[in-house]
Amino acid sequence: MTGQTGLGARNPAILRALTCLMFLMFAMTSDAVGSVIPNIIGQFHLSMKAASAFQYAPMAAMALGALTLGFLADRLGHKWTIVLGLALYGMGSALFALADHFGQFVTLLAIGGLGVSVFKTGALALVGDLSRSTTQHTSFMNLIEGCFGIGSIIGPAIVAVLLVHGLSWKWLYVIAAGICALLVILALLADYPARRTEIRAPASLAHTLALLRDPYALTFSGLISLYVSVEVAIYVWMPTYLRIYHGPLLWMVPYALTAFFVLRAAGRLVGAWMLSRFSWSTALALLGLAILGCFAGSLAGGPQAGLVLLPLSGLFMSVIYPTINSKGISGFPKSEHGRVAGLLLAFTAFAAAVGPFAMGAVSDAYHSPKYGFELAAGFALLLATGLVLNAATGFTARRLRSLDQTEYSAPPGPPPGALRAAPTPGR
Repeated sequence: MTGQTGLGARNPAILRALTCLMFLMFAMTSDAVGSVIPNIIGQFHLSMKAASAFQYAPMAAMALGALTLGFLADRLGHKWTIVLGLALYGMGSALFALADHFGQFVTLLAIGGLGVSVFKTGALALVGDLSRSTTQHTSFMNLIEGCFGIGSIIGPAIVAVLLVHGLSWKWLYVIAAGICALLVILALLADYPARRTEIRAPASLAHTLALLRDPYALTFSGLISLYVSVEVAIYVWMPTYLRIYHGPLLWMVPYALTAFFVLRAAGRLVGAWMLSRFSWSTALALLGLAILGCFAGSLAGGPQAGLVLLPLSGLFMSVIYPTINSKGISGFPKSEHGRVAGLLLAFTAFAAAVGPFAMGAVSDAYHSPKYGFELAAGFALLLATGLVLNAATGFTARRLRSLDQTEYSAPPGPPPGALRAAPTPGR
């Protein structure tokens, strides 16, 4: 490894903070879509399937960008990949101020999604350079998810405040663009750790697609797709589903999505407790079964049960995505982290696009959103099954131990100046 110089290299906490803020900003818009969709359905007189374009358009663009441009983090370097992606996302978000038509909004969302695919792969690849073990890699990824969870709470809250004051929901994106401009400046000023250029892997779309021949990459891609399909079912369609609720707890319906995001953030405590007592694979299997229980109970009890159980599922979700993502990326040499992150992000975004679209189509076909949630319960069943099988086989342990020895120069432990994440022993 060559020497490190510059602001970011001298103080890695700056780069960690930048990474966390990028994910917080992105979450503000991506996870507020459930609050926006009911408004655009009324504003533009849309069906559920048509309105789901607000979810699948940016996610499809993100999937395409992650798959075709994920190698940029390995070719251009992390700094310029992050700057390029942030600039593209900020431009798409800022132009919401001038847009008035549904088609314009969808186009700008797609531009923003492409930008996210670029800066997110750069940021995810950077995590490896800021970690000294696969365990620490997972710990940092969980910290990032915690910041993402905060953004998920802030975004819907901003939409609610805008609507209460008679303003359009579209100003959420303009606010995000302002934050993005500040992050571009910080990203330009920061310097980044030098990488092992002498062992850098070939970087191209073909080499990214070649990862699909690796059972390890394919397994984690499948798991991450199933998890995302389950999560987006909640934050995209739960507000619409709960509109058919009529009962004594009607006053809770407007707060259900906020409750989900708050519980998902609080779930880091539950996840940290489980990860301190079980191996990461066992903990994720138990959490997957708990999520399945919430979906099954909400179907059996209808909207009355769903009002409680669907937000409650967030309590069990928090650590699943970052842990799957981390173990998938850190299961490869650091020189390949850009394209691996791109592949996993492509599967993430593909699931985030196709899952809600399929739920909307099924709900329209049978004239009730409950049928869309039956499909989502099927995703939850497949996820729980996959996590249980992963825990039972334990095929990841040897590979991660080997990479700890060859790719990380220091034993597990928090690096100097690191932002504290929840303890994750036993991974």
